[in-house]
Amino acid sequence: MRTPVKLGLYGGALAVVFAASGFAANAIVPEDAVQDWEAAAQHEHAEEDQGMDATGHADHGAAGLGLEAEGYRLDGVSAPDEVGEEGTIALTILDPAGAPVTDFETSHEQELHLILVRADGAEFAHAHPEMDAEGEWTLPWTWEAAGAYRLYADIVPAGGEAVTLSTTVQVAGDYSPERFEAPVAEASVDGFDVALEGDLVAGESSPVSISVSRDGEPVDALEPYLGAYGHLVALRQGDLAYLHVHPQGEEPAPGETGGPTVDFAVTAPTAGAYLLYLDFQVDGQVHTAGFVVDAAVGGHGGDAHENGEDHEH
Repeated sequence: MRTPVKLGLYGGALAVVFAASGFAANAIVPEDAVQDWEAAAQHEHAEEDQGMDATGHADHGAAGLGLEAEGYRLDGVSAPDEVGEEGTIALTILDPAGAPVTDFETSHEQELHLILVRADGAEFAHAHPEMDAEGEWTLPWTWEAAGAYRLYADIVPAGGEAVTLSTTVQVAGDYSPERFEAPVAEASVDGFDVALEGDLVAGESSPVSISVSRDGEPVDALEPYLGAYGHLVALRQGDLAYLHVHPQGEEPAPGETGGPTVDFAVTAPTAGAYLLYLDFQVDGQVHTAGFVVDAAVGGHGGDAHENGEDHEH
């Protein structure tokens, strides 16, 4: 698990501060959406099988909405049941024949990226479990906030294509959904100020730049983390459909530093609000900043598969 972090987001006159064990982010999903998100996700996954989203638009860029994709399936998922309980997150990936997968390609320096996010977006984590000889992945874990969580397993089976599988877990305890009603383009975390520039247009590859400063001075000492100067995860508001994006440019060499700006290309599958979570590393410590960005309707009504584009890994 990563070291606990605290992250504050501010946009205009609104301030949102949140913290968790090894993760932090912002909250934007209304309470009624939080209560209905699992049912909505199941509905939209069924629509996705027909190449459409819940609004009737092509939604090929959305991923991570179900246990199964490309014949691979998430199995044997378990996690601690309540806040403060020390335990383990466990899961297994099954191949199309139903056998545990034990051979994976390395993608961004890891064979499996585990993303955990609460339904309201207020809790976020990016972790890396370890796999045993039988194909079971495990990670010591203790929840510090209650609620419904979606867990994503981002993998590349050997000889195959990138696949994102997901499921949900319930964590018992006192729970008050966070609420957020405006975009957030600036964040303050661990003494760093992080700012996002760029607009998303549905169905198009949109350039986004994120800059890091400290005490008013640009930070040019960003260290490689997972093979890049920044690692960005994007989730669609409401159903938490998953996009996995990475910076533009070549992979930095070990020991090389960069910054203060990291550039990304993000393809939003449909119009609407997206949660963006940036991991960056300075002095060996990983920090997480969260943002909320609205994607405008594209020239083709927000269709996401124009020119063969898909979610990015």
